[in-house]
Amino acid sequence: MPRVIHFEIGVDNPGRSARFYTKVFGWKIEKWAGPTDYWLVTTGENSEPGINGAIMPRSDSSTTVNTIGVSSYDEFARKITAAGGKAVSPKMTIPGIGQYGYFLDTEGNRFGIMQNDPSAK
Repeated sequence: MPRVIHFEIGVDNPGRSARFYTKVFGWKIEKWAGPTDYWLVTTGENSEPGINGAIMPRSDSSTTVNTIGVSSYDEFARKITAAGGKAVSPKMTIPGIGQYGYFLDTEGNRFGIMQNDPSAK
């Protein structure tokens, strides 16, 4: 079955967005040396599940919503708001799945964070 293998987040200010995602999630973000304004995003080790992506200048009004797995919903909600992001939904408990909520980054892009329910199998 085809799977998501890369993400792109369109932003108004790539440097500001890179600082936000680095500060909150510890992602490694580097400007690509190619001919376009494109910032490569590494979200973890290749041996871990997940995908990497990019930050690029916004080209239209479309947006992508990515969900980011976190170890503690409350800890990351605090980190997000401290770094200039904001919550746009209350924390939701999804029985057997975990805690989930939506936020906006410093560029107005919506993303979700989810803390898995450790008792879910």
